[in-house]
Amino acid sequence: MYFYSWLRRLCGGLSTPCGRTQPVWGTLSRSLGLSSQRIPEFSSFVARTNTCGELRSSHLGQEVTLCGWIQYRRQNIFLVLRDFQGLVQVVIPQDESSASVKKILCEAPVESVVQVSGTVISRPPGQENPKMPTGEIEIKVKTAVLLNSCKKLPFEIKDFVKKTEALRLQYRYLDLRSFQMQYNLRLRSEMVMKMREYLCNLHGFVDIETPTLFKRTPGGAKEFLVPSREPGKFYSLPQSPQQFKQLLMVGGLDRYFQVARCYRDEGSRPDRQPEFTQIVDISDAFRNTEIGFLQDALSKTQGTIKAIRIPEGAKYLKRKDIERIRKSAADHFNQEVLPIFLIANSNWNSPVAKFIMEERRLELIRLMEIQEEDVVLLTAGEHQKACTLLGKLRLECADLLEMRGMVLRDPAVFSFLWVVDFPLFLPKEESPRELESAHHPFTAPHPGDIHLLCSEPEKVRSQHYDLVLNGSEIGGGSIRIHDAELQRYILQTLLKEDVKLLSHLLKALDYGAPPHGGIALGLDRLICLVTGAPSIRDVIAFPKSFRGHDLMSNAPDSIPSEDLKPYHIQVSWPIDSEAEKSSLNHPHCPDC
Repeated sequence: MYFYSWLRRLCGGLSTPCGRTQPVWGTLSRSLGLSSQRIPEFSSFVARTNTCGELRSSHLGQEVTLCGWIQYRRQNIFLVLRDFQGLVQVVIPQDESSASVKKILCEAPVESVVQVSGTVISRPPGQENPKMPTGEIEIKVKTAVLLNSCKKLPFEIKDFVKKTEALRLQYRYLDLRSFQMQYNLRLRSEMVMKMREYLCNLHGFVDIETPTLFKRTPGGAKEFLVPSREPGKFYSLPQSPQQFKQLLMVGGLDRYFQVARCYRDEGSRPDRQPEFTQIVDISDAFRNTEIGFLQDALSKTQGTIKAIRIPEGAKYLKRKDIERIRKSAADHFNQEVLPIFLIANSNWNSPVAKFIMEERRLELIRLMEIQEEDVVLLTAGEHQKACTLLGKLRLECADLLEMRGMVLRDPAVFSFLWVVDFPLFLPKEESPRELESAHHPFTAPHPGDIHLLCSEPEKVRSQHYDLVLNGSEIGGGSIRIHDAELQRYILQTLLKEDVKLLSHLLKALDYGAPPHGGIALGLDRLICLVTGAPSIRDVIAFPKSFRGHDLMSNAPDSIPSEDLKPYHIQVSWPIDSEAEKSSLNHPHCPDC
């Protein structure tokens, strides 16, 4: 009922007399204002009069009806009822006349949904619970209704009960009932609302929703494809609304923003860590080394040897920790990592110690400022790979050291930094003589390096910037190319891309596109850092697993062949694949 009246006010505020051309932003913003006062729920579909968590001493003597889940029972005398707003204690009646009420409340399994009606009373002296916001009162029940009984749970819905992540994702609708998940998602909602208020109300930004179905974009992350009913034609799910951002700038809608979903078919990739400032290049100390993989790395054009120092690492890290670090490097980066321990009296404990001459050891100690009980992690390979790996390992080591009792990072402090002067291009991994965009193909070159585009494009810096919070990248953006000829040259000549795919953008840039730029913040990762959650999956209501699967619904799933026919698609299974074997057992999909 309240929503209906607010909607009428909204529509009234939006109505404009015929012929009126001036915007009425002030009137509109006032018409959208919402009162902070709680509005009673008049709908006949709402059974409760109050929520469990809102009752206080000021409600004493009131008759209330509450609905919620049974959190736990104590000696069949009390039970705690829970809803989205909190907990309240309910007194189970013990007299003969209330036997039916007692039966419902005592026999209903934990996590069953019940409705109770009764009176708000004070708890007996000495039985108050200062840890509960409702700890001064309880409900003396008169009637109870079992709204829905709960089957045996796959796990207890308590934050201190450990569950595997796979089990939590499989029963996500139960996991969402936990206090931590409720806190994370409600804080996320509040943060998004504050962002909108800040951008729209204080700085005049406009929130515009861009399409989900688009076309393939060259460069960047792999995109998910969506078949259409036209033979051989597909949509792509945008990896970011990048092109739409630029088209909105061309359309004069600067100060645009949106909370956009981005779809990237990347599988399980390690996070990129752009913070390279504590990585030290020690290639010169190993120029004449006899260590095979170091020699091999230095013989290549982009080859380098890099290392990071872990202060007092030998004191805190155990041998199994080092092995875990080495395994992580091998599994995720296909890179070898060599540990060097500097123990008492400057003795080296390392598989490579015997291959390092005394003067090289002194040089290494000087370069890295190594102290006793430090650990050095050394790797070799292509420059970008080595830096990315050590950036990742540095954060892993910080986590391990804090688990062992070393205080490194204050969780209450938010430390920001900007990373700038990225290269505009990188050599392709599969074909090092060819170039690919380090960020995306629409990033503008640094004004001081434009003269290098024709002669030495690999040396051109970009106008790309990343924002880092507490060691994790939370956002990135760039100044975009607004000149159609420059954009065409970079796409066609340097990146060897088919410019026909971007003809719409190139055409738009020819119609007076202003200089423009932007930034995109990773909302999931930002909220993960704010809440202290161990994974971004803990701040998303229904996330995918590490391998991109929905363990609750078993998506992605197979599609019957008759459903594929309108899209002119036929599945060709890999020979001897598990999928092919499985398809033989599905009579509904004979053509697969």
